[in-house]
Amino acid sequence: MVKSTQKILAIVAHPDDEIIGVGGTLCKHANAGDEVHVLILGDGKSSRSNTYRELPENLKQKSQQETKKALSFLNIKSFYKESFPDNRFDNVDMLDIAKKVSFYVNKVKPTIVYTHHFGDLNIDHQRTAEAVTIACRPIENNSVQAIYQFETLSSTEMAGYIPSRAFLPNVFVNIETEIKKKLKAMNCYQSELHPFPHPRSLETIEANAKVWGSKVNLKYAEAFSCLRQIKS
Repeated sequence: MVKSTQKILAIVAHPDDEIIGVGGTLCKHANAGDEVHVLILGDGKSSRSNTYRELPENLKQKSQQETKKALSFLNIKSFYKESFPDNRFDNVDMLDIAKKVSFYVNKVKPTIVYTHHFGDLNIDHQRTAEAVTIACRPIENNSVQAIYQFETLSSTEMAGYIPSRAFLPNVFVNIETEIKKKLKAMNCYQSELHPFPHPRSLETIEANAKVWGSKVNLKYAEAFSCLRQIKS
């Protein structure tokens, strides 16, 4: 799955999703010489108020710096941020989200897209996955040759273990050499981390990579569900 001289775009709902879900694989792409980009659609924090309020400038800047520092550990310099309201993507017309995603897909022209699993409990993850599927239709954006969906700890597993929402990976990426950088990158998101055994703790993220790795005889792995792959 990871070959050189490709354009990669990770499309996520919130700051830190790109590290939790696909950080090791993005680092692997970057180290292989691929052109790696990250698109973050939501502000990530506005749901923490009882009523919606746009994030103040100081929080926006803090979030921007966290993302920049985190991605630097993965050797990724290119990222884009939008400001859809956190945990309120269902209040935004799907057309608006899909058009925003389409704009960046047309801008980057990626060959591989990574995004959330459509069965996640988090509504923003669900809507992001749907918007990516719409925006990356072959008749609209024929640069995209593969779409892979990843799990997001504290959301994917919280949807319940029922067939219609289950994360069933069929692609595994060896991140043994990238796991330390992934954890360092996640540590930059201090405003999102929690102590173990919370799913968004460094210990759980490492343990999860060990579990996926052990299922395919690797020390550490990230797991993906292939939504579509076009072979030439």
